Amino acid sequence: MERDTNFVLGIYDDEDVLKEAVTQVREGGVKIQEVYSPYPIHGMEDLLGYRRSRLPIAAFLFGLLGTALALTMQILMMGVDWPMIIGGKDPIAIPDFIPVTFELTVLLASFGMVGVFMISSNLKPWGQPRIYDIRSTDDKHVLAVDLATNANMEEDKIKEILKSSGATEVNNKSFE
Repeated sequence: MERDTNFVLGIYDDEDVLKEAVTQVREGGVKIQEVYSPYPIHGMEDLLGYRRSRLPIAAFLFGLLGTALALTMQILMMGVDWPMIIGGKDPIAIPDFIPVTFELTVLLASFGMVGVFMISSNLKPWGQPRIYDIRSTDDKHVLAVDLATNANMEEDKIKEILKSSGATEVNNKSFE
């Protein structure tokens, strides 16, 4: 059995039932692959045991890079390559560089965050997304369990745990 190809899906109608089900399923020893919902559910990350995102760290580092590039560019242009003394002011006047520095900091931080998010989420223009159940975009909540990561537990036992946790349907899904 290959990893990430065979799944058992629990379909839920209500988000409160789903939240309780996640707790019950995890307590039952089943490792949950992912939960799909038509809208964000507050507190689901904590229930699934996700760690805090490191995306803000990436944003800070890309913003720092933008600040460094903007200041370096302006100091080299206005102070070294083509110094312009206007009104007796020093060509390297940091307060004059603040608007451009701010804009380049925001630009690089935002582009960097988008790039890091797309790489970490495996979103690529040529990729084909996996759709576990089309109803998860409309009115159903889907709890996906990967059979390969739960190899120590039988499929029937996983289905029984999902059904007892309040799932209205329990289905199998395979991907090529």
